[in-house]
Amino acid sequence: MSVGAADAQGAMDIQQAMFSRLDRYQPIGALPRDFYTSATDYRLELEKIWYRDWLFVGHDCEITHVGDYFTVQIGEYPLLIVRDRGGEVRALHNTCRHRGSRICSAHRGRLGQLVCPYHQWTYDLSGDLIEARGKGADFQRNQHGLKPAHCKQVGGYIFVCLSDAAPDFDAFAKLAGPYLLPHHLRDAKVAFQSTIIEHANWKLVWENNRECYHCAANHPELCRSYPSTPTVVSIGAAANSPRIAEHWQHWESKGLPSRFQLSPNGQSRLVRMPLLDTAVSFTMDGTAAVQRPLSESVTESNVGSLLMFHYPSTWNHVMGDHATTFRVLPLSPTETQLTTKWLVHKDATEGVDYDVERLTEVWRATNEEDRRVCQENQRGVNSPSYDPAPYSTIQEAGTRQFISWYRRHFMARLREGSVPGAA
Repeated sequence: MSVGAADAQGAMDIQQAMFSRLDRYQPIGALPRDFYTSATDYRLELEKIWYRDWLFVGHDCEITHVGDYFTVQIGEYPLLIVRDRGGEVRALHNTCRHRGSRICSAHRGRLGQLVCPYHQWTYDLSGDLIEARGKGADFQRNQHGLKPAHCKQVGGYIFVCLSDAAPDFDAFAKLAGPYLLPHHLRDAKVAFQSTIIEHANWKLVWENNRECYHCAANHPELCRSYPSTPTVVSIGAAANSPRIAEHWQHWESKGLPSRFQLSPNGQSRLVRMPLLDTAVSFTMDGTAAVQRPLSESVTESNVGSLLMFHYPSTWNHVMGDHATTFRVLPLSPTETQLTTKWLVHKDATEGVDYDVERLTEVWRATNEEDRRVCQENQRGVNSPSYDPAPYSTIQEAGTRQFISWYRRHFMARLREGSVPGAA
């Protein structure tokens, strides 16, 4: 057997072993230890999930002018998200076609052209190569533009996909658009953002997010405004709550979609939930953090929070006064990057309409608390003695839903055999 054939057979053996492990596992409790610790498992997740699914990377409002850009690293792939001269948002591989140098190393900025700092190959904002110093007359510039990645937008959110053949996006856009569009996030601005590293597997980060079983003991700031009851994660529990039913009916009568919507494959969910008691925002006293509403279309303060997740990369809270959005990216088998952004109306004035400290203090504290519990979770899972008990059927329905999605989704990708090459 040739080296290439042996490598291919080895890869297939690894995939078959992973499929068998997932097939044997029943999602009544947390995953076996290797799923949270193994470098081999992590590599397969990158190839089968992170390099093939639609991933949230940022917001339209971050790149409002021609030449505005931001960068993001997804696994091995550095990407550049830029607004071109026609006003279109593009995702380009941030890798020069000459010898591969990153073109933009800053997190964000504004450029008239994309110039590689190594040998000054120059591209226009759509990625076309316009200048390559020292090349002969027979050099064909049109064959050496920056490679694009798939890029779509919905409700002020930018999603990218690295695969050659991207999965359908329209179904998610059709689901999410009516919920997001009234909040006019395309006309917002980022008032503050933070990025933290959690020394925990990305699935542990998601499992923690999908339940509030831990909230009362760990999140005193969040629990001032966010209900820690199972109704916020369980479709059945929410539907049986008179307060939530009244909330949905009220806002739907005003034209705001509110009821639970879960995509058929379980990858996305949207629902508009009331906050705790009289709270209208995530602040220490529950009052609005921003005096100017986020949107002229939603001006009543008690709209609650629009909860949206889209596995594997984002969960969100969109309220009447501001939005808090979260981006999850894996860094290693036991490291996850979490970027949080606080969005306010584009004309809201800091120091007049909002105070950054007050706007962000609840989720900054909550993120740090979650970092601690996830890291301790990872340390315990690392132990050879780790042996998980069943999930709580009352408190951990959301966690079980996430793990069930992961299992089904991963197994379906493994069944497909060879993976289409990344773009």
